[in-house]
Amino acid sequence: MNIPRPSLAVYLMADEQAPDYAEAAVRGGATIIELGIPYSDPLADGTTIQRAAQAALDAGITPVRALELLAEIKSRVNVPLVPMTYGAIVEGYGEEGFCRDAAAAGAEGLIVADIPPEESGRLRSAAVSAGIDLIHLVAPTSRPERIAAAASASRGFVYLVAAVGVTGAREHLDDRVAALVEQTRAAAGDTPILGGFGVSRREHVAGLIAAGADGAIVGSAAIDAIDAGGAEALEALVRELAAGLQAV
Repeated sequence: MNIPRPSLAVYLMADEQAPDYAEAAVRGGATIIELGIPYSDPLADGTTIQRAAQAALDAGITPVRALELLAEIKSRVNVPLVPMTYGAIVEGYGEEGFCRDAAAAGAEGLIVADIPPEESGRLRSAAVSAGIDLIHLVAPTSRPERIAAAASASRGFVYLVAAVGVTGAREHLDDRVAALVEQTRAAAGDTPILGGFGVSRREHVAGLIAAGADGAIVGSAAIDAIDAGGAEALEALVRELAAGLQAV
């Protein structure tokens, strides 16, 4: 997966309007679309994404339907697509089948939030066979050995958790972000590093770039914008955040 540097990834929940929202996000400046496949027990997600996931589940969105929506998004936008979900979804589907079908739908990367690198052998093999980059997370609370393992195992980009806890818009990112970027860079080499969790303002994006990251990921704030004003509000938010990529 080749992504521009700097880069802005926008997370959307898989629902019937996701293709429209993906187009709006790309118009606003998104360079990557992450598509959340809803799960009933999303431990890493805050209330905004939990609410969106439950609404998608209530509307009948299954993993199969989510991949169909991914394929529709692929037909409308020309940016890398990265499904994001949890191990139970992938394991229930079957690692090889999931990666094969995700790749056929247009996925270039995959994030499975609760599978650490040391437990990802089968999934990594399936992803490699399908031509998908498996992306791992590092956090301010991660031990040095875990940072090294996750960063070196990631392909496409490394997902740097810029705030402790679950997802959700915040006033400030974690003070340890710059040190975490430095540690991650040492293990990741030239693999891009994108920071997420809590990103909701232009200054958050600019701060990540100033700290040495290659971009930012916005999730809860994007869903909040959709809830407040649909595709138009999402496009405006993404345009504002994308301006932060060039602010330093």
